[in-house]
Amino acid sequence: MSVLGTLKPKKGSIQSSKRIGRGRGSGKGGTAAKGHKGQKARSGAPIPRGFEGGQTPLARRLPKFGFTNNRFKTNYDIINLDQLNRFEGDVTPETLKLAGLVHRGPVKILARGELKKALNIKAHKVSKKAQSAIELAGGKVEVI
Repeated sequence: MSVLGTLKPKKGSIQSSKRIGRGRGSGKGGTAAKGHKGQKARSGAPIPRGFEGGQTPLARRLPKFGFTNNRFKTNYDIINLDQLNRFEGDVTPETLKLAGLVHRGPVKILARGELKKALNIKAHKVSKKAQSAIELAGGKVEVI
């Protein structure tokens, strides 16, 4: 048990704290490293973000307007026709996920590029142009 009594921290790992407000000779006396007067020199100094000295903050003075649907909107993973050329037969959201083309949510097919194969496509949404291009290539579209 005598070994536990001899344990010491590694040299240089413990530093003494700055002794603020302990006289002029310490180099941190007088104003205690807080500058001269003012709100930030007082106790309880950290003031909240956006605080404007007691006047009504800008964020509360300006009118609030508009509507945002960000919390409720559906974010689709976009797939274009030129990306579908690598598939054969049926294309579903599961096959697109396995191929690494979609990640999180529902799938929407858009009409960029050209489809050169007849594919059976199942998706959550399809644009009108994309649907006509798929049917023109001899494929079928099913909206899930």
